[in-house]
Amino acid sequence: MTKITGFFTELMRRYLPDPFVFAILLTILTMVLAIATEGRMPLVTNVDWGKGFWSLLSFTTQMAVILAMGYVLATAPIMDRLLDRIVSRVNQPRTAVVVATLVGCVGSYLNWGFGLVIGGIVAKKLARNVKGVHYPLIIAAAYSGFTMYGLGLSATIPVLISTKGHAFEGKMGIVPLTETIFSAPILLTSLAVLILLPLLNAAMHPKAGEPVTEIDARLDDAEQKHTGAENLLGDNTIASKLNNSRILSYLIGGLGMLYVAQHFVQGGALDLNMINFFILFLGILLLGTPINYVEKLNEGVKTIGGIILQFPFYAGIMAIMASSGLVKTIAHVFIDISTPMTLPFWGLISSFIINFFAPSGGGHWVIQGPFMIDAATAMGASMAQTSMSVMLGNAWNDLVQPFWILPALALSRLKLKDIMGYTVLSMFLVGAIYITVISAWPHL
Repeated sequence: MTKITGFFTELMRRYLPDPFVFAILLTILTMVLAIATEGRMPLVTNVDWGKGFWSLLSFTTQMAVILAMGYVLATAPIMDRLLDRIVSRVNQPRTAVVVATLVGCVGSYLNWGFGLVIGGIVAKKLARNVKGVHYPLIIAAAYSGFTMYGLGLSATIPVLISTKGHAFEGKMGIVPLTETIFSAPILLTSLAVLILLPLLNAAMHPKAGEPVTEIDARLDDAEQKHTGAENLLGDNTIASKLNNSRILSYLIGGLGMLYVAQHFVQGGALDLNMINFFILFLGILLLGTPINYVEKLNEGVKTIGGIILQFPFYAGIMAIMASSGLVKTIAHVFIDISTPMTLPFWGLISSFIINFFAPSGGGHWVIQGPFMIDAATAMGASMAQTSMSVMLGNAWNDLVQPFWILPALALSRLKLKDIMGYTVLSMFLVGAIYITVISAWPHL
């Protein structure tokens, strides 16, 4: 295992560029493919790119908000004490890797934004407290749990198609969650990932006597130094008292929670805006005072710089793929060789490829979904299985798609090349699990 891990780590170190460079290269590759395979004129392709560049600005903001506010939740005092209690019981490096993976898995299963952040936070805590932990591996292990989002409560595609009035309801109807994320095959898949992924990550840890890279104590100490803004005006000023008022936080937090309850009582849907609304006001309640929330949010903002910079580039890539027909070509390569029994398998594989160009679950479904739905209708294949194949392909590819690793890199201060070698191995394991389930599901 050490030799295999070393091979992929060295491969990534030599050849993997920064995530932003990867986005630029992917943009150029998409343009070349659109021109070469679809006959799109170069200037027209450039216009497609420019027009689509800001098309997902609202969605970009939603992504940034859920990550920044997820950071606040993950670092709230009650959560911090819980994580400290978990960390205090761990004293072996491989056990630490297992725990980081499990926290990333469970957090991502509950909510993808929360999972991305809390996994990195607990990994850093473990790296500080457990001597001999290989820091790049434990950060990669925590991030690998992100694949569980495709099986969990915030899985974009199954949640979307279970909601009345979704964009493709006229073509596929409503697909209840009991047929997707709460079906027996997907629940068993979740269990398999939850058991096997931590074991693989632990096996990748260097053996006793082999070199490890521990967390940089100097950077860590500097990061933890903090001066509270509430002290700038003194303890007895009106401004300071308002900044530190628990009454204000509990009042506005309570109003927010009341609205959430009213929303669902009146039959409202669980969408990204409602998720962000909920975690905003829950965070205000948990942090206790307005100034505490502001300070933690300012820390969380540091994790979203890459998202804000790069997501417009992926929006431009998606626009090229949709306008040129490139995504249709990729999808049909696999659809044309499919049968009702193999459509989910080829849907998974094509989704894995397309996710390099469209790393957003929602955006991915918008451009690939119509072709998969039409194919499932024509072949009489299961809509639930076909939809989940796209979702799992998306979640599988995220293990090696540099975009979603950005928050982990911001939290850890590591480079992409430091951790990608480990997530490549995780990708092989998760891929084997997903392929097995998707291939067997139509026969059950």
